[in-house]
Amino acid sequence: METCSLFVLQAILVFCCSLSTVRSEVFTALADLEDLLETESLLISTLEHYIKAEEEKLNYLKRYAAIYKKQYNKAAEDVQLYVANPINAYTLVKRLTTDWKEVENLISTDVNSDYLANITYIKENMKFPTEEDLNGAAVALTRLQDTYRLDTSSLARGELNGIKYSSELSAADCFELGRQSYNNGDYYHTQLWMREADSRLKRETNVTVDRSDILEYLAFSTYKQGNLALALDLTNKLLEIFPAHPRAVGNKEYYEDELQKGVTDKRKGDDGAAVADTDPSKADPYGREFYEQLCRGEISLPEVEKARLKCRYWNKNHPFLLLAPFKVEEAHHRPDIFIFHDVLADSEIATIKRLAQPRFRRATVQNTDTGELETAHYRISKSAWLKEEEHKYIADVTRRVSDMTGLTMSTAEELQVVNYGIGGHYEPHFDFARKEETNAFKALGTGNRIATVLFYMSDVAQGGATVFPAISVALWPKKGAAAFWHNLHPSGDGDRLTRHAACPVLTGSKWVSNKWIHERGQEFLRPCTSNRPPDYLVA
Repeated sequence: METCSLFVLQAILVFCCSLSTVRSEVFTALADLEDLLETESLLISTLEHYIKAEEEKLNYLKRYAAIYKKQYNKAAEDVQLYVANPINAYTLVKRLTTDWKEVENLISTDVNSDYLANITYIKENMKFPTEEDLNGAAVALTRLQDTYRLDTSSLARGELNGIKYSSELSAADCFELGRQSYNNGDYYHTQLWMREADSRLKRETNVTVDRSDILEYLAFSTYKQGNLALALDLTNKLLEIFPAHPRAVGNKEYYEDELQKGVTDKRKGDDGAAVADTDPSKADPYGREFYEQLCRGEISLPEVEKARLKCRYWNKNHPFLLLAPFKVEEAHHRPDIFIFHDVLADSEIATIKRLAQPRFRRATVQNTDTGELETAHYRISKSAWLKEEEHKYIADVTRRVSDMTGLTMSTAEELQVVNYGIGGHYEPHFDFARKEETNAFKALGTGNRIATVLFYMSDVAQGGATVFPAISVALWPKKGAAAFWHNLHPSGDGDRLTRHAACPVLTGSKWVSNKWIHERGQEFLRPCTSNRPPDYLVA
C-alpha cells in the first residue's frame, strides 16, 4: 500500500515539474481547459491507486476473518475437546494476541491521508478549476443557447445545431446549470434548466438529484418571472414531497396572499396586462439581435454589393511579391475590408502558439474613463504579447504585415495572441479610441490605432465569426488567413462602420493574433486629408 502511494506521488512530482502551474480562470481559454484533462488523468490515477490500497486492506481483513471463522466453527463442534488439544489452545491464544494485533493495525491504518495529500498537491500545483470557472462555463453555455437559439433539450442531449458532439447531461448537470443561473440573478435560464432537470430526473434509473431541490429553485424563479399561480402550484408539489420544508411553507403563504391581492386589485379595475417577458433575447439593447443574426449566418451582404467584390493577386510592385503575390479577397467596400489568404504557415502558427501559451493572461479592455486595462464579462479569452526579437517567425510576421498594408511597423503594437474560452466572444467594439476616450494609448505616444490586421490561426467548426453589424459583414475563421481594415478615416476620425465583434465559439478552439498599427510614422504612407466624413460615419 505504501508503494502505491509513493508511486502516485512520484508521478505527480515528475508531471508538475514539467508544467507552468498558473492557476487562474481556466474557462477563459480552451488551451487551459486542455490542461485540465491532464489534471483529471492524475486524479483518476490517484483514485484508482487509493481504491486498490483499500481493496488490499479489505482482502487482508477478509483473510483473517475467514481463518477466525474456520477455527471458531471447528471449536464450536466440541469446545472442551478443542481446547484440550495443546496445539489448538496455543493457536487460539495466538489468534487473539499477535494475530489480533495485526487485525487492529490493519483496521487503524489510515490509507486516506497519503492519497488526500496527493490530491491536495495536485489541486495546489496544477491547473484546477474554481467556482468562478464553473460559473463562467455555465454562463458560456447559456450565452451560446441565446446567441445560436439552441433548444434546451437538444443541448442536454449533447447536440449543437443538430450535431451530437458529447454525451448527455444528467439531471444533476442540468440542475447545476440552473443553480448557476439562479446565483447570477438569471431567472429565465434558471427556469429552462430546472425544467430540463425535472424532465430528465423522471427518466433516471440512478437518481442524481433530489426533486425537492429542483422544485424549490423552479418555483422561486417562476415567481421572479412573474407567474405567481404556477409558482404556487410548484410550491404545493414541493410540499407534497417535503411537508415541513421551511422556505416552501412561508412562500406558499406569500404566494396565496399575493394572488388574493391580485384578484382584489383586478376587481378595482386592473386591465389584467400580461407580465413583461423577461426573455433576455427580447430585452437586449438596440443592435444586439442584429449582431446575433450575423453570428448565426442569417444575414449577409446584398447580392448587388457582393457582385462588386473581387479576388486578385496583390504584389504592390514589391520585388519579392512579384514572384509570390498575396491572394487577396475583398470582403467589403467603404470601409474596405480585405482577406489575405495563406499568409501564415502551419509552422509559424505552431511556434506562435507555443511561445504565447505559457504567458496567457485574461484578456482585458480599456476603461474609457481612466485608460486602465481591466477584465470584462463581454470579452472571454486569454492573450499574450510577443516581441519581434523573441523569434524569427515573429519578425517575419511583422514584416509581412508591413508588406500587406503598406504601413510602417515602427509604432505598431506587439503581436497579440488570443485563445478564446468556453463560448469565447468579444461583444461589438471599436479597435480605435473614440474622441471621448482621451486617455487611451496616451502612454504609447504613437497616436490612435489607424489599422488592424487580424490573423486566424485555427479553423472553427461552428461559430466564432468576426462580424461588422453596421455593414452586414461576417468573416469566418480560416486557418492561415488574415483580415485587414483601416480603423480611421484619412481625416483621422474614427470610422463608425468598423465596429465589430467576435461571435461566441460554439464548438472548436479559436486562435487569433492581432497586429494593431498606430498613426505615428504613417504621415507619408497614408497621408491625412482635411475633408471630414459626415458625422454619422464618425465615432
